[in-house]
Amino acid sequence: MKRYLLFTVFVSGMTTLAAELAAGRLIGNVFGTSNLVWASIIGLILIYLSLGYSLGGKFADKNPTPAAMYRILAWGAFTIGLVPYIAGPVLRSAATAFEALSVGIMAGSFVAVLILFSVPITLLGMISPFAIRLLVDDTSKSGQASGQIYAISTLGSFIGTFLPTLVTIPTIGTTKTFLVFGLFLLFVALAGLGKFASPREMFKLIWMPVALAIVAVLSAGQALKTSNGQIYEAESAYNYIQVQEANGFTLLKLNDGQGIHSIYHPDTMNYGGPWEQFLVGPYFYADRKPQDVKRMAIIGLAAGTAARQANAVYGEIAIDGFELDGKIVEVGEKYFGLDLPNLTVHIGDGRLNLERSPYQYDIIAVDAYRPPYIPPHMTTQEFFSIVASHLTDDGVLTINVGSVPGDRRLIDGLATTIGTVFPSIHIMDIPGTLNTMIFATKQPTLRENFSNNLVALAADPNVDPLLIAAMSSTFANFKDGYTTTTVFTDDLAPIEWIVNDMVVSFVLQGGLEFLQ
Repeated sequence: MKRYLLFTVFVSGMTTLAAELAAGRLIGNVFGTSNLVWASIIGLILIYLSLGYSLGGKFADKNPTPAAMYRILAWGAFTIGLVPYIAGPVLRSAATAFEALSVGIMAGSFVAVLILFSVPITLLGMISPFAIRLLVDDTSKSGQASGQIYAISTLGSFIGTFLPTLVTIPTIGTTKTFLVFGLFLLFVALAGLGKFASPREMFKLIWMPVALAIVAVLSAGQALKTSNGQIYEAESAYNYIQVQEANGFTLLKLNDGQGIHSIYHPDTMNYGGPWEQFLVGPYFYADRKPQDVKRMAIIGLAAGTAARQANAVYGEIAIDGFELDGKIVEVGEKYFGLDLPNLTVHIGDGRLNLERSPYQYDIIAVDAYRPPYIPPHMTTQEFFSIVASHLTDDGVLTINVGSVPGDRRLIDGLATTIGTVFPSIHIMDIPGTLNTMIFATKQPTLRENFSNNLVALAADPNVDPLLIAAMSSTFANFKDGYTTTTVFTDDLAPIEWIVNDMVVSFVLQGGLEFLQ
């Protein structure tokens, strides 16, 4: 019995962590993957586990039998498997509310889904103290037994950390991840009942896997979200990916769906967003022409909107696109016209791959977001030094920064940090959005250079109108300077803290009306 108990504890620990990570994805697909969401998930999971540890110890003392433990385990496994199917309607309602920005429904749905995990996680939390009680037949070795149980459980948790993230979620999805882990643990529980209680006890609960299978079959094919115009959804190792069509435009949305990460229309290239603004940076230098731009890097390629626009303006220049999520690139090739022969795609971390690049670029565009955060390691003095080392002598960095009305802390922090590496910084706000573009040039430049280039290029019929439109928007929306503040470093870059505070203040002050 000891060996099977240890195996049981291992699988229980693995399932608990797998459920926690899958819970983050299940909820994050609708509510986003911010630290606030993760803190809520992890915090409540820990509370449920604490309750389970306490109850498990009491139940084990009252009824220290394998039958009692494996019955609890069976119910825990069964309810884990059911979670995504019960949560589905709630999450679909929440997704609709998120699009309409109905705060009350969003909050209620978030709480409701988190409560769903209370029963299965509490039941799984009961297993370790129960197993300790069953293993201890000599009180002089109780410490050894409990240490062994928690070591094996933690080892299972280690495996449960990687399997969902690297294997099951990207290949079979979040819902089936719950189902697979729940069924596996359920079979362990049923086998334990049959082995250490009686076959009769096992057959009393044999309906559980049958019920899960029926629910899975009846729910097969249901989309997580039913957004207007949705034509595709998928899960990768990093994101929930959604493609929508609206008024002839194809939109790429990730996770909570509040941001448009790429956009495509067969008849236009000007989308009034941040993508085309990446093209205008070189014109802060005097007497610049489109043919002077030879190579470009895009960190945060997504589905390739900025790359296609660069092709329209600059022809088939060499473009290196850095994208962490390879699934998004596949979506770009299928839905967003990402079939550029001059584009080399690099899958992986943008900072690491840029540092390894043998090239220097005339434009480096940074548009890497895991909403609502810029990855902190792409906001630091050390990162911008890497960028500067990969720019030509008259190259330019352009970075897309999110902000909220009246709060420019993130913009000021990034501009201050960039200013320690680059001699000139220019800032513009994109009208009607929460996006700000920061341009940093490797040599000293003046805004007057930009206006002179705009006048000269506007008179040239060979210049693509997209460039003139983007430059005109930049010129009309320049901002004067920035407030000097903290320099972000690899050692200290409080990006999440700043963004969390910005987002919470924005919502509490009624800022969601700005988005409607």
